[in-house]
Amino acid sequence: MGIELRRVTKQLGSETHIYETNLVLESGEFNVLLGTTLSGKTTLMRLMAGLERPSSGEVWHNGENVTGLPVQKRNVAMVYQAFVNYPNFTVFDNIASPLRVARVQADEVRRRVEGIAELLKLTPILERLPNELSGGQQQRTALARALVKDAALVLLDEPLANLDYKLREELRDELPKLFQDTGATVVYATSEPLEALMLGGYTATLEQGRVVEYGPTVRLYRSPGSLASARVFSDPPINTAQVEKRGPIFFLTESVHWTAPAGFRDLADGHYTIGVRPHHLTIGGIDQGVVKVRARVLVAEISGSESIVHADVEGNLWVSESHGIHPFEVGDIAELFLHVGRCLYFDNDGSLIGHQADTASRDRPH
Repeated sequence: MGIELRRVTKQLGSETHIYETNLVLESGEFNVLLGTTLSGKTTLMRLMAGLERPSSGEVWHNGENVTGLPVQKRNVAMVYQAFVNYPNFTVFDNIASPLRVARVQADEVRRRVEGIAELLKLTPILERLPNELSGGQQQRTALARALVKDAALVLLDEPLANLDYKLREELRDELPKLFQDTGATVVYATSEPLEALMLGGYTATLEQGRVVEYGPTVRLYRSPGSLASARVFSDPPINTAQVEKRGPIFFLTESVHWTAPAGFRDLADGHYTIGVRPHHLTIGGIDQGVVKVRARVLVAEISGSESIVHADVEGNLWVSESHGIHPFEVGDIAELFLHVGRCLYFDNDGSLIGHQADTASRDRPH
């Protein structure tokens, strides 16, 4: 049955932290809460865990109304970005502590602790105390303590943020597999769209205390139901602009226009909004499905093997992201390639009209 929020709200004084929310997260699924800081991710998790009580509405878990049930009486595990360990316990004892409270047999405790320690690369340090560990090792210890419980509800609030890059990559791949056969409902909060894509499963996009959309992660990325959801699911931010459709042509300006993709030929003439992800506005282009635009460079930066250019594109402040090293100076005029076949099109209410399906299927998660 998983966890269900029924018309849940959370207010603190005159401030609304969570607007009315209806959300069902099925057991056995890996669920991601994706949103910026203060979007409501942690508050939603605390409501699910029983650490806070909703101002209105109900929280159900596995078919039972647990709205008033304290966290101590729920089979739940939670890990925060800010880790907490018992300072006088060894790593082994920290991880084993919830099992011992539950009176699990000693040999089973050792088996489960050693198994999770191997996954999180803690085996060589099981006899150390927390003050002898690096920050990343302490975070992995806290994560292991939560995972070893085999809880029915596992809440992970940006748990990998303090780990080094290589270990983060490994755990992003391993975590969904770890819970695959447990039947647990797993909820993972992140502010990084790329992390959500790597974790897969299902994603809820959050914006200012509202769940904007929920669905399969890859579908939500490729075909967000609204402009608000597309904004949450893009880093760098998605570029937007008003376009006008006249007959078979979309006009960004009188000098920048393109033939409407096949699925939009019958769309009524009028004004619409396009969404262009930064990696669909590139310094290099392909022969088909692109329109050249002139852009005045405002900021240019190199990030690893990517070139990120902030520019004025026909009066719109847009961001371009391209493979390779492409140095620009502020004020330079750059020729960019707008991949019009991969644009997202929205109506005046911000609802998705659609995009070209054949190109979307080849779109790389980024």
